[in-house]
Amino acid sequence: MAGNGSGSVLVISADSARAGQVAEVFRPSGMPISIEGRGSAAAAVLGPAGPSVMVLDMSLPELDLQRLREALGDGDTVPEPLEAVERRQIAAMLRYTGGNRRKAAQLLGLARSTLLAKIRRYGLEPALSHVGV
Repeated sequence: MAGNGSGSVLVISADSARAGQVAEVFRPSGMPISIEGRGSAAAAVLGPAGPSVMVLDMSLPELDLQRLREALGDGDTVPEPLEAVERRQIAAMLRYTGGNRRKAAQLLGLARSTLLAKIRRYGLEPALSHVGV
């Protein structure tokens, strides 16, 4: 539906209430609306043409802001701070391991205690609640 490029809207947000509010703004337009809770699910929906409108929740932990800036054509982007890259990588690894922190720490080459400290530091605890941890 969102990938056909014929006047569609794609809303990407892990917050279903927020996504619903955004979708309501676009309902009067009559365009088909797709809501995806994860970036990876949204990527699967995107076809070659993509949607006419895409609303992206900038708080998604897996969001690669540097790549987004580059894709949008901003050639003067400043590289991301290491902490932002690390936060995104930890979030991605936790999703990959289904929230298994011990396995995530092992794959990241970190001590489990170090990973737990980084999870707290980057505020990734709430992100794990939807993983089933």
